[in-house]
Amino acid sequence: KIVFDLTSEFVEVNQLLKLVGLVDSGGAGKHLVAAGEVSVDGKKELRKTAKIRSGQLVTLGDVQIRVQ
Repeated sequence: KIVFDLTSEFVEVNQLLKLVGLVDSGGAGKHLVAAGEVSVDGKKELRKTAKIRSGQLVTLGDVQIRVQ
């Protein structure tokens, strides 16, 4: 479980994966999202630049990222 402190209104899901260190680049994050590997609040997220806001839970495999 990872807690990510949001410093703006939102973060794009591909950038979030990069910022918490799960991928090396935003491009790698986009590939994971496009492949259906990422869920937001329990629903599969296929939009590579979906806006993630405070209070949302992003899941990649067995890793959960709580955005606050």
